[in-house]
Amino acid sequence: MSQASVHASQLGRVRTPSRTDRIIDSCAVVPILACLFATVAGPVYYFATAPLSHSLQSILETRWENRIFWPAVAAISIVLAVRHHARLGRLAWPPHMLCLLAYLAFAGMSVLWAFNPQLSFIRFVQQAMILTSIVLPAMLAVQSVDLMRGVFLCFALGAALNLFFVFNTPEAIVTLLNGNPGYFMGKNYLGEFAAVAFLLSVHEVLYSGFRRVLGIVLVVIAVVLLVFANSKTALALAFLVPCLAGLTLIISRLTRVSPAILLLCIPLGYFVLSTISGLSMNRISYMIYGDSTFTGRTLIWDFANYEIGRRPLLGWGYQSFWLVGADGPSITDAPGWIKTMPNAHNGYVDTMLEMGYVGLGLLLSFVIATLHAIRRLVDRNPGRAWLLLSLALYVIIYNFLESLWMRGFEFLWVLFVIVAAEAGRASRPLASVRVAHGPSGLSGGAARPR
Repeated sequence: MSQASVHASQLGRVRTPSRTDRIIDSCAVVPILACLFATVAGPVYYFATAPLSHSLQSILETRWENRIFWPAVAAISIVLAVRHHARLGRLAWPPHMLCLLAYLAFAGMSVLWAFNPQLSFIRFVQQAMILTSIVLPAMLAVQSVDLMRGVFLCFALGAALNLFFVFNTPEAIVTLLNGNPGYFMGKNYLGEFAAVAFLLSVHEVLYSGFRRVLGIVLVVIAVVLLVFANSKTALALAFLVPCLAGLTLIISRLTRVSPAILLLCIPLGYFVLSTISGLSMNRISYMIYGDSTFTGRTLIWDFANYEIGRRPLLGWGYQSFWLVGADGPSITDAPGWIKTMPNAHNGYVDTMLEMGYVGLGLLLSFVIATLHAIRRLVDRNPGRAWLLLSLALYVIIYNFLESLWMRGFEFLWVLFVIVAAEAGRASRPLASVRVAHGPSGLSGGAARPR
């Protein structure tokens, strides 16, 4: 047998985790803390103290805890980068992370032509700190660290707390919102959270021992939260997305075609079908919700598309269209109740609105490159590839109904960045990956599920 064959067989063999595998890298702790703050600590504190008379985005931008937490964590990330300068020097940034940096850089550049440069700059700095707190330490973390295990534990804690809040929410609030919000500011947030918790829990069931038991318990809790939240979109995607991700990975493995290319066939197929048959988003909305406007969203999109036509190439500036003051275009130009909207309820429309077609191109480059990066895990660790692709698809699809791309403190945006970072870590050369099975704590990034 050749030396290459021997090496390949050793990489494919499940190795019993040693003491050195069971480590918690200080770099990995930082993005997990960011996830914990975005999904649990922050929302619980907002629930207890936030005034209900203001928009959620305005609350988050002015809260003192955000002004302390994110700068502090970003500073810690920079200190860790200096401390681990040897790792940083050897680090090769994968293409999709470079696309993310280009997307962020263009957002910062758009401050120069933003409608409200000062507010746009503040929001850009906030976003830069969030990405620094996640991307930099995550990419510096050692390969044996399991970031997604840490993310699961954050959502497990949040799910348990939400279960307590759900059973103690006054019936009047449930009736008013047509669903239970848990400790979030609305029922859709709980639906989004519960769907992600469900996906993470199903992945834990693939492992053995205590991880499987905890995964099963959280699967049940997540389903209960989905039912109580009464978020039809989140409930449907929680079961649709993992099936789509699994089918995509199976076809990718058989054909050796990138998941990104396979998934691009879906919107292209829709475009061809809608052109031939006349199938529109309004008809789809009516078939799903009995409402041809996606609960009013198409009216917002019509207005947003008109404003995009006024500045098609570069947009109005990063987060410099909605909530920029009484003289802002969303107030002076929008008709009726659309004036009160905090965003366009579509991440792709908002990206075009704020950063034009150039910004949309950079965003799509980042998203497509991230899907392609997951391809490296298809053979190496199919269970992990399925989880990352499921989570990525969930955020990608949800952005057609809500604005989440690079939107301040949205926990689904934080989650997507962590997924991208984990895909970037997986894109390192195969020889540098430790193959281990299900270590405890935050370790076992390359664990092979049973």
